[in-house]
Amino acid sequence: MDNKAIQRFQKEVWTHYKAHGRHDLPWRKVRDPYKILVSEVMLQQTQVSRVIEKYKEFLRVFPTVYVLSHATLRDVLKEWSGLGYNRRGKYLHDAAKAIDGGYQGSVKDATASKKLPGVGPYTKAAVRVFAFNEPHTLIETNVRAAFIHHFFPAKAEVSDKELMPFIEAAAENQDPREWHWALMDYGVHIKKLHKNPARRSTSHVRQSKFEGSLRQVRGAILRTLHEGKALKVLPYETARIKTALASLQKDALIAKAGKNWIIA
Repeated sequence: MDNKAIQRFQKEVWTHYKAHGRHDLPWRKVRDPYKILVSEVMLQQTQVSRVIEKYKEFLRVFPTVYVLSHATLRDVLKEWSGLGYNRRGKYLHDAAKAIDGGYQGSVKDATASKKLPGVGPYTKAAVRVFAFNEPHTLIETNVRAAFIHHFFPAKAEVSDKELMPFIEAAAENQDPREWHWALMDYGVHIKKLHKNPARRSTSHVRQSKFEGSLRQVRGAILRTLHEGKALKVLPYETARIKTALASLQKDALIAKAGKNWIIA
């Protein structure tokens, strides 16, 4: 591996971050692991611009892991509405209950364990990095974009295994928290300039269109139930609604109460 190439990459990342970094993001101003956990779950498959206000609103209603763990799923999903992928709200709720009940409210202890409901390895590592400044390796779409662009410019398909030596070498002797912020911001910049090099990652999954998708119908059903309206007001085919209802029930987001549906 070319050490000079790594050093040039580091310099470019830091230069961009100092001039154009997203230093005012609300979750970058806190060290509370619970608040960082909330931000990480919200940011999954969702644009930063959509998350900022929802993050603030959610924490106003559920300021601690204890408050979230004792809330109803209905209240959690009501605050989550508008972010999409509502099962993430349920996963976060389940995680809060596990943290409060099994780890005496300690997010640090919970993220050190092998199992935490709805929280994968990346999210746990991200909490450790951003809350406690621990030197874990984080690989997500912006990180992939940065490294693929610089070190694999002509390769059609690049695996995370191939990227890892470069990611680890670049992170050496860097402040874990600041480095990953800088790296992610730089990756966002690269994606805008070069048609998202992360699409050449073997881990890349193209997000389906929201308009007309099952996700859209699911979201509409949950909003309708929150408003106390009948599902017949929805402008979708009956078969489409039934499919969405079945998937929401499978995810334990809704339940049958007699002939009616309710938030689980």
